[in-house]
Amino acid sequence: MSATDELIRRLRGTVLPAVVTPIDARGAVDLRALRGYAERIAAERIGGVAVWAHTGRGLHLSYADRERVLGVWREVVDGPIVAGVGVPRTVRPADAATAVEATVGMAVHAAAIGADAVMVYPLAQLADRPDEAVACHERVARESGLPVLGFFLHGEAGGYPYPPELIGRLLALPSAVGVKLATLDRAMACQDAIRAAEGSGKLVVTGEDRMFGPSLMWGADSALVGIAAARVGLTRAVLDTWTAGDHTGFIRASARLDRFAEVTFHAPIEGYVRRMLWAAVWEGLLPESAAHDPYGPEPRAGERAAVIGRLEELAREKD
Repeated sequence: MSATDELIRRLRGTVLPAVVTPIDARGAVDLRALRGYAERIAAERIGGVAVWAHTGRGLHLSYADRERVLGVWREVVDGPIVAGVGVPRTVRPADAATAVEATVGMAVHAAAIGADAVMVYPLAQLADRPDEAVACHERVARESGLPVLGFFLHGEAGGYPYPPELIGRLLALPSAVGVKLATLDRAMACQDAIRAAEGSGKLVVTGEDRMFGPSLMWGADSALVGIAAARVGLTRAVLDTWTAGDHTGFIRASARLDRFAEVTFHAPIEGYVRRMLWAAVWEGLLPESAAHDPYGPEPRAGERAAVIGRLEELAREKD
């Protein structure tokens, strides 16, 4: 069995948290807080973790910080580590050739320090250039030697629409483990992408925090989501009940997750990272001192109270 096929086997039906990166008030990565957080997440029933993803501000981290972050997770987590790769903010603005070079370089770095696969951010420079997008994924796989996860990201957080034809071409690559879908609120685009993946044998990974339950009903079979950065159990309950055919349990679990997503994944969507950090503090996963997001928008009045209030509601209901 190839490394790609083995990874597909291991990840199907599992949750991969898109983990946060603990950052202090000075803007520095708090490695002590990161280790404690990693140990708590690793103790959950997860298929692996996704580092350097949008939730972890991967494209904002320095080369050295990316290495430190992945290094801590590699020491703590037994399961597969998927590293997000794209164009670091320090490289922007970039033309297509520079964007591809930066993405390949980030993938090679991830492979060298212990990643098991890479997730390729959609490069805005390759929008409407499907041949070059496919070639980029091929080159990432060839030069890093790692399996590749495509990433259909479209919305405020960036990216561009992947037409069904591009989804099919990416999943036909021998190195492809699957595609992650993060269309935010574009139900038809999500459904079309899932249909394009049918019969490929590859993973259809939902990243749809606001359409999590529906995306499973449409055909997604695994999850890589920001909500699981602080609430693995809430996320896992939805996937588990759907997989088990427990439709009554699925409706209840999905409704609970949706209520939490309502107060964390809303406009401005870039604020969701800070909201997940607040949730992680409430859960005891992170200290307050390491829950800063210097890259997102300033929070609006009442946002944190809404997040904490919802967490408290859900906790009372569970009891």
